[in-house]
Amino acid sequence: MSMYMPQLIGKHAKEQPTYPATWCDEREWDYASFYTRMERVGAYFQQKGYKKGDIIALYALNSDFFLATYYGLQLAGFTVMPINTKLAAPEVQYIFDHSEAVALICDDKIKETIASLPNEFRDTLYIGGSDELGRVMEDESLKLEPVELQGDDVAVVMYTSGTTGKPKGVMLTNQNILSVSEIWAEAMDIVKEDRLLISTPLFHCAASHVFVAPVIYKGGTTIVEEGFSKTSTIDLLQRTEPTIFFGVPAMYTIILNMPNIEKLDLSTLRLFAYGAAPMPYEVLKQLKKAFPNVRVQNMYGQTENSPAATTLKDEYALDKIGSVGQALPQTEVRVVGEHGESLPPGLVGEIVVRGPQIMKGYLRNERETHMAIRDGWLYSGDLGRFDEEGFLYIVDRKKDMLIRGGENVYPIEVEEVLYQIPEVLEAAVVGVPHPVYGEVPKAFVVLKEGKQSTEEAILNYCGEQLAKYKIPAEVEFMEELPRNASGKVLKHTLRS
Repeated sequence: MSMYMPQLIGKHAKEQPTYPATWCDEREWDYASFYTRMERVGAYFQQKGYKKGDIIALYALNSDFFLATYYGLQLAGFTVMPINTKLAAPEVQYIFDHSEAVALICDDKIKETIASLPNEFRDTLYIGGSDELGRVMEDESLKLEPVELQGDDVAVVMYTSGTTGKPKGVMLTNQNILSVSEIWAEAMDIVKEDRLLISTPLFHCAASHVFVAPVIYKGGTTIVEEGFSKTSTIDLLQRTEPTIFFGVPAMYTIILNMPNIEKLDLSTLRLFAYGAAPMPYEVLKQLKKAFPNVRVQNMYGQTENSPAATTLKDEYALDKIGSVGQALPQTEVRVVGEHGESLPPGLVGEIVVRGPQIMKGYLRNERETHMAIRDGWLYSGDLGRFDEEGFLYIVDRKKDMLIRGGENVYPIEVEEVLYQIPEVLEAAVVGVPHPVYGEVPKAFVVLKEGKQSTEEAILNYCGEQLAKYKIPAEVEFMEELPRNASGKVLKHTLRS
């Protein structure tokens, strides 16, 4: 009989009961106590009459309670639905309604966001405050009724960030999550002795499946931070002795702009992992210079593939700048034309992925499922190309590409040039309507603290580096770029 992630944690609890599973807020849970808490969460909902396959919403900040709940619900055969805590109340209501979730586990710290929402939950359980969940986890009378888990059972529903429209509920199975754990454990050379510091949101697929799950798969330790903060994150990087840290490029930019970074003691770290957005060349170069003994590794995927498609390892990081690397273990990646034909190196097409990590489909959305998965291949919506050595380059989101007077403009190409300007901290480029050319690029720029620049200076630099049709028609300065909780720039917000 196959053993899936929740059961694998039970195996660790028997074989290494006193080994630390999690560390959070000065509190450490070993594998035995972590698994016991999982069992009690599952048993609580069983006693309430919920059935295998019921969807239970999890609206919570990062914590060890989050992780024990996440896997405890799966252990009992329920489908857990983590919700983006940065969403506005109407967006959360849409997910509640569309998913038909039957119960809610809610973090007391953020309950006000959704307090006014009408809901039909049979039960709501709170983390913190009255600490109902904490009491459940300590209740020795709760005994889990064993449940037979199947590989095709939907373990998790994750709603996509909705950067291009209404969010869709991605259904990931027990087998998907087990496969993605195996894939990334191999790709990052994870061992039991690894200690992961995670401060990106656990409701997001990258944090929970690319990093936490592979570390748990190998029986390692996860250090959980409620959220990224340059002071507390730097403190934890030095004090909790992590070996792996994951951040989106914006987080590394913030860390690198802190004073006296050369004095930080990060001697235990072996890996800086990054993903969710392109890492500008200048930022990557600074990171390698500031921390020469820490390897870097890029991750590319999307919620629909658990997420796992390609990775760019340290030895290629600067030589293959802009590349997201090569296909992961157990994974096939192609670049295809309009009719699904494979394209040769150098030609731009849509990136398609096949492997055991591909989602079951979109919840209650057969039409979108059939559009996304064709003949076993997941159509990513990303445009890319291979080089002659088989390294993949993301050219842009299919929907982000703009056409200026018949010429294709890929915003990522313009953004890379903007990041070369010393005064620029962050940049994003989108297409805006134009009466003559149809669309033209517009740049949104955040300057580094204490630095100044002008639209004229930025456009002059672009003129030296880019073809005329790629030069932004306009530059707008901002204090910060709008981002979703996973660190991706919300380009639809910039367009509007």
